[in-house]
Amino acid sequence: MERIRVVIAKPGLDGHDRGAKVIARALRDEGMEVIYTGLRQTPEQIVEAALQEDAGVIGLSILSGAHNHVCPRVMELLREKGLDDVLVVVGGIIPDADLPGLRDIGIEGVFQPGTPMRDIVSFIRGRHRAAPA
Repeated sequence: MERIRVVIAKPGLDGHDRGAKVIARALRDEGMEVIYTGLRQTPEQIVEAALQEDAGVIGLSILSGAHNHVCPRVMELLREKGLDDVLVVVGGIIPDADLPGLRDIGIEGVFQPGTPMRDIVSFIRGRHRAAPA
């Protein structure tokens, strides 16, 4: 069985990465291969990391309120690079009013504070697109 490869990224100027590190470790403990890109990543750096690492999932941790700027750019770059099959999920402080717009651009999962880790793991496993054999 293929291991799920996940890039966890902190886009923008948000400097609080404890949550992203907790998620990265929990996904690793669940058997996924996790690549944490670190703080202050641009959409271009995030998509390039996903391409270079052959990731099937990108997890964006956004607490700064920049999700309506960052997410569309990440999705645009994924399409440009032919990475339409990469599952993109977002965690952080995301207002309910912004959820439909994020889904409309292709963000498949949004996890707000308090989401149980088991729900995040289950979502990723259920939606991850396995690479063809």
